[in-house]
Amino acid sequence: MENIEDKLIRKLEEHFTGDYSGHDLMHLIRVCNIAKHIQKIEGGDKEIIIYSSLLHDVHRLIQRKTGNYCDPKDSLVEVRSLLSEFNLPEIMVEKICHSIQCHEEYAFSKKGITVSDIETLILQDADNLDAMGAVGIGRAFAYGGVHNLPFWLAEVPIHPVDDYSDSVDDISNIHHFYNKLLKLKDHMNTATAKKMAVDRHKFMENYLEQFFDEWNGKK
Repeated sequence: MENIEDKLIRKLEEHFTGDYSGHDLMHLIRVCNIAKHIQKIEGGDKEIIIYSSLLHDVHRLIQRKTGNYCDPKDSLVEVRSLLSEFNLPEIMVEKICHSIQCHEEYAFSKKGITVSDIETLILQDADNLDAMGAVGIGRAFAYGGVHNLPFWLAEVPIHPVDDYSDSVDDISNIHHFYNKLLKLKDHMNTATAKKMAVDRHKFMENYLEQFFDEWNGKK
């Protein structure tokens, strides 16, 4: 019998085909795998974590259709529709929707982290870990390519923003590293994610050092 994870992945495949922004089906699967790894150590409801991990970027589908930013909370009607055939208890659906609605909270935004349930904290960590390291670098430039962002605008000083929001694109891919990606290591929620973030963060630092050396003709 097909398990819930495989069934939902098969259902989502048709929806996320053709996404080249780094928010594709493989991103959802990676986030789910990271979240399951964290859950084994940190606890929490595994089913809620699986469902919310695989459905957390439904708002990206809406963005792709409309061309406008869509807040995760505005995707919950579609999330509920996708969940309808699984016959889940309403309390579980509510918890899944809660995690999805709150997964784009950041400690370095004005609102900060407002949640305390372990399932949502794990989803936040897993999604942020996939934005880091070698995969995160690839995703950042994939997103920039789809959204017509330049690699780097050397004439614009790097001044990391104090109130980060996913609703506003950074002016270049490299500025995005400083406004978001390099901040993630110090703002993981769980002890497990904090450990996982160390190597990914270091990889990004090394990449940026090499990038600027090459950009300036030093190597």
